[in-house]
Amino acid sequence: MNITEYTIEKLEDPTGILTGDRYEFILHLELPEDDELNSENGVYVKAIYSVVQEHGRLLQYHLVEDISHNVLDFALEEDEEQLIADFCFNHYQEAE
Repeated sequence: MNITEYTIEKLEDPTGILTGDRYEFILHLELPEDDELNSENGVYVKAIYSVVQEHGRLLQYHLVEDISHNVLDFALEEDEEQLIADFCFNHYQEAE
């Protein structure tokens, strides 16, 4: 699994209740042909990432088909989730 392109948006908390900062990542993926997530229409991850005092955490994610924008009923494997979390941690400051 490779991340081919991405966008980041810092989310605002209008209530002021949440601690830290939240970021929405859209990560377009390149997947091997034999991967069960692979789709001829393309797949991206829509992830919410939280940063509190320089400590980041992947809060949630959805796998989405690129053309239809339908949410896929799949979960990433643990190492794939870690890859997404590491990517988010390494790039969240670009939204500042």
